[in-house]
Amino acid sequence: MTDPDRARPAQQAHVLSAALDRARQAAPRGVAVFDLDSTLLDNRPRQARILQDYGRTVGVPELLDARPEHWKGWSLADALRELGLSPAEIERHAGPARAFWREWFFTSAYCRLDVPIPGAAEFVREVLGAGATVAYVTGRGQGMEGGTRETFRVHGFPLPDGANVHLFMKPRPELHDDAWKLEAIAHVNRLGPAVLAFDNEPAHVNGYAEAWPEAMVVHLDRDHSDRPVEVRAGIPKIVDFARE
Repeated sequence: MTDPDRARPAQQAHVLSAALDRARQAAPRGVAVFDLDSTLLDNRPRQARILQDYGRTVGVPELLDARPEHWKGWSLADALRELGLSPAEIERHAGPARAFWREWFFTSAYCRLDVPIPGAAEFVREVLGAGATVAYVTGRGQGMEGGTRETFRVHGFPLPDGANVHLFMKPRPELHDDAWKLEAIAHVNRLGPAVLAFDNEPAHVNGYAEAWPEAMVVHLDRDHSDRPVEVRAGIPKIVDFARE
């Protein structure tokens, strides 16, 4: 019997190799689209720091031990439970902690704490080196641009230059991420034909597959909004960009 956990690296390496081939074949006009959060970047260190700072502010010492691994998804209550808070304490702090989180999560100051998904920076550099134009398309607001660029610089991602590398950020906070990703398709199309697209959110993956039927769309099978949306059949999945 095949062990699926042992088979996955080989399957993932095949997907990434095929993606690089697509980039080479489409050079110099092809565009590779990458989401950021939970696709290229792991924001759990940001989540953990925010929870630490909330604990420091309200005097809950257990929260000072918050670590990225306490976040299994986007549930703040689950993170509080992982840190040992009682049901009564979770009920008391879930609302205020969420408000504190909302105030700081979408800021440059905290997004500088993000780290790359394994292999992500190297893979984006390879895609660029293969002749593709890189388009980062993210639901982050424009107020996070400084921290996002700093994260790119520190971790070796190709920096947006307006020529071969572009950064498209959500222009209005009230715009839903789903609507923004559909709107961003037009921005990408002006750069050239999309040949690759990577995203962790099933609804966005499906939207890209519909908009760009000739492109290779890849699902990052990581945390997402948990909405009951199934990724379309036939779309390959990877968990990160490591090939060993």
